[in-house]
Amino acid sequence: MQAPTARKSLLDVLKEQGKLSDEQIQTILQTQQQVGQPLERLVVDLGFVSETDVLAAQAKLFNVQYVDLNKVRPDESAISVVLSKVQANYLREKKCVPIRIEQNRLFVAMANPRDIVTIDELRMRTGLVPVPLLASASQIETALSELPTQTTASSVAAPTAGRRTGFGLGGVDDLLKQIDAERYGGEMTAGPLAGQIAKVDAADIDAAQEAPIIRLVDTILREAIRVEATDIHVEPMQDRVRVRYRVDGILHEAIRLPKWLAAPLVARIKILGDMDVAEKRVPQDGRMRIEMQNKRFDVRISTIPTVNGEKAVLRLLDQSSPLMGLEKLGLWEDDLAKVEYLMSQPYGMILSTGPTGSGKTTTQYSILHRLNTAEVNIITIEEPVEYEVSGINQVHVNRKAGVTFATALRSFLRQDPDIILVGEIRDLETADAAFQAALTGHLVLSTLHTNDAPTVATRLIEMGVEPFLISASVIGVIAQRLARRICNNCKEPSEYPEDALMRLGVDLSELDGKELYRGRGCEICRFTGYKGRIGIFEVFVMNSEIADLILRRAPISEIRDAAIASGMTTLMMDGWRKVLAGVTTPQEVLRVVTTVGY
Repeated sequence: MQAPTARKSLLDVLKEQGKLSDEQIQTILQTQQQVGQPLERLVVDLGFVSETDVLAAQAKLFNVQYVDLNKVRPDESAISVVLSKVQANYLREKKCVPIRIEQNRLFVAMANPRDIVTIDELRMRTGLVPVPLLASASQIETALSELPTQTTASSVAAPTAGRRTGFGLGGVDDLLKQIDAERYGGEMTAGPLAGQIAKVDAADIDAAQEAPIIRLVDTILREAIRVEATDIHVEPMQDRVRVRYRVDGILHEAIRLPKWLAAPLVARIKILGDMDVAEKRVPQDGRMRIEMQNKRFDVRISTIPTVNGEKAVLRLLDQSSPLMGLEKLGLWEDDLAKVEYLMSQPYGMILSTGPTGSGKTTTQYSILHRLNTAEVNIITIEEPVEYEVSGINQVHVNRKAGVTFATALRSFLRQDPDIILVGEIRDLETADAAFQAALTGHLVLSTLHTNDAPTVATRLIEMGVEPFLISASVIGVIAQRLARRICNNCKEPSEYPEDALMRLGVDLSELDGKELYRGRGCEICRFTGYKGRIGIFEVFVMNSEIADLILRRAPISEIRDAAIASGMTTLMMDGWRKVLAGVTTPQEVLRVVTTVGY
């Protein structure tokens, strides 16, 4: 089920229904910034509305019907029909209960009526067309508690059941055995099937809508979320299909599939992303939303044609990650104080720098989340909008319609903004518009690709920005990297070779009486020794001395020395103090920070 096209929030609907006033909404938003509690729980806890009011508003927001299971009892015949196809435990896992059957339509109460994967599974398993209804999770659990623990259903258990080790996908072996051998022309093997690739390619659209393929994609998504992957790579190769997950910044092979599964697998992914399944000659981009494990993910899909077939990459964006707070990013106390000082300025430009995937967007949205109050007007222009945040006006770049970073920025100035976020400064036109906004009394946040913070000035000058604009507008720069954390479960003291420590540029006398650590490797960290990531930061604050150096077009080395003299902690220094704190390892700091010439 697609998300509603109207960009309304739960608070908007409750206000339209006369349940909330403007004053109450302001109180709710201010309280949420302090406690970080989901809106649907917070409005009930504050006593403004009842849980029933919230559910009814959510139903309107999701464009589904709300059903009160205290008043509407599930029909026993509908339950019997469904339990002949699926197991009761499956319904408990998915938090859904059949209500009634009308002709070929199955009305089913769901705690999450936007769970398209479950809706698709019910359609394929029952042969009926599911009509999702929204119901209270507690009421669904009560209704499900009356169902038998086991049934004689002919269907298999949920696809994510089974043994899980390392990065393997639990239950995939059993799932693959269920794929109809007759339809695909033979029994599955580890290699290609002679003469079958063309047959599958001709029917990949139909195959993509078969239950086994649906469950396979479901399993791949669920396992990616379980291991906290940020990207899924589905890659056709000469003799197989390789599925890899990027976990903590590193790609790991998760599963190998037969070559002839490539076409229906990618076709299913393209269907979910509302992409052109028949077009395989050009790259395509798509997007979908899923909710799994009580989290909401925005999934960006990209496909490209390769010599072995179409490759698909899915980026999983956890919509809760930008709300984690500045304190949890890994900023040391002195750097956090500098960032908070920069945030308090009424106007100027704050730039985030670093390579792709270094967490720049998360850092900037954490800043916006802190600044997001009813007293300020925040507008963003991004390509694309990665995280949707209530209370912030977000605009997509649409080049076909003439909406670019530069044109949108000029329009923003007529929208009475206080804070503007520009997704990325890529060219002189965008830079000029952003600097004009910063000079005319606005706080501007943006990103730039440079190795460290002091290099920003040189990069902007090379782009064509005048030095006086840089010194007058830029108030601070945050350079960052993401390093893997040592797994807390298998963390142990360790000795490291002196040459590795000296490459960090540290004085070995600092180690007197201190221990360094590593991860031994365990099942929790999948034997990598690392679990999770932490930011390594370099926060540069503009001052009069550095501004003069920029005006004189001084070399980067002089600007860097002046920044360090004024209190800037370099990326390498920040990484070292996190090594001393036992958070990460010397090798990890060297891996993410060291570049040629740095």
